[in-house]
Amino acid sequence: MSQSQPTNATQAKERHYAHLANSLTRLSQAVGQTADLFGQMQRDLDSMRTLAGIHASQFMTVAQELNPDQGEEEEEDH
Repeated sequence: MSQSQPTNATQAKERHYAHLANSLTRLSQAVGQTADLFGQMQRDLDSMRTLAGIHASQFMTVAQELNPDQGEEEEEDH
């Protein structure tokens, strides 16, 4: 057997390295996509916080308009 001919073990190792390279490429792409999705989630959470604040202020305004006497009683108690 000459050294110029690759052995079965060498060919198997090269196939495993090629498979590992493909797996690492896919993993890298998945990590990049996950980072993009986390960025989008952060923007969505910021928007939800703003929306929740607006809805809370609207709720308090409507509650005060519907129950004006209750707000005055609470102020007198303090």
